Amino acid sequence: MSWRNLIVLLAGMLAAAPLLAAEGNGDGDARSLPVVLVVATGGTIAGVQNVKGDPDRYRAGSLSAEQVVKSVPKLKDYARIETLQFSNVPSALITPAMWMELSRKIEAVLKERADVAGVVVTHGTDRLEETAFFLYLTVRSDKPVLLVGAQRPATGLSADGPQNLLDAVRTAVAPEAVGKGVMVVMDGRILSAREARKSYQRVGGFTTGDMGMLGVMGHAGAEFFFAPTRPHGSRSEFDLAGVDALPDVDLLFSYPGGKGPRFGAPPAGVVVANTGFTCEESLAYLQLARAGTTIVSAFPSGENVGRRWLPEDSVPAEEMEPCQPVDKAAWAGRWIPTILATHLTPQKARILLMLALSKTRDDTELRRIFERY
Repeated sequence: MSWRNLIVLLAGMLAAAPLLAAEGNGDGDARSLPVVLVVATGGTIAGVQNVKGDPDRYRAGSLSAEQVVKSVPKLKDYARIETLQFSNVPSALITPAMWMELSRKIEAVLKERADVAGVVVTHGTDRLEETAFFLYLTVRSDKPVLLVGAQRPATGLSADGPQNLLDAVRTAVAPEAVGKGVMVVMDGRILSAREARKSYQRVGGFTTGDMGMLGVMGHAGAEFFFAPTRPHGSRSEFDLAGVDALPDVDLLFSYPGGKGPRFGAPPAGVVVANTGFTCEESLAYLQLARAGTTIVSAFPSGENVGRRWLPEDSVPAEEMEPCQPVDKAAWAGRWIPTILATHLTPQKARILLMLALSKTRDDTELRRIFERY
């Protein structure tokens, strides 16, 4: 090599050195990045295939939080990642007691540590929307909390979990994400936890129905278009302090030929997914309400507004035709009014009722909560 070529080579290496250092993750660079806590609960995003090449046969919740994070080395370019292994189960095994524990842990971290910009929760998709809504109502902080999952296991061909996780971390550090409440980040879309729902079992399966997205993931990061207006975060009134367990609330469906629920001991509340009732169902729910159970009616898709399920208590039972011939004596008296859940899926209406009943059993106050949230 000639001296001229050697000098040119050395000059090029010196010029590139600052760029290489900037792309690296030395101590100086790391200290300038915000902290994001990744809380792992399990699910497909941590799943491992049982049979190579068969994406439908896998064990959800097999990889640890550290293994999931390590599989996305690009994360270190945007945040200092810390991990917490909360659980490692398929999301169908997540319980209300686990919701409460998870919410308390996240809220404590966000309030006690100023260096934490946000929290990302990795979660199975089957129950992701329900955990997200519970956190939306109970994590009383304006720092972003993002839930993320995957429809393909981590060892599957073209796994979607790594990109979803990267998008969630990039959203967590975005200044525009502050105050937006708990969100679901899936498939390049940013969805409010209040509206997000799983519509089908494949990539792109999460939607918000008619409500629209909060934003998308662009080349430069999170791009927001809207903000939720219902109370959440620091504006939420649901404080879990002193709540040992959530009230028992059942979720039921109305269907042709239905006879209505039969409980040995009436639960504190019931949410009914319905578009109408048989006479037998109406009578069963009337008697259940008279026994002290709070009844909430929810349209199956969550989209209905302004629908009445049963007449208000000012309407005499005699006007309820043609049902009264079923058992006229049982209809005697006046109706117990029910609560209408608008723009909430039945699953989310159940969560709101559980939290509302942990605060009050007053019918007027319960109605206020459902109208506000």
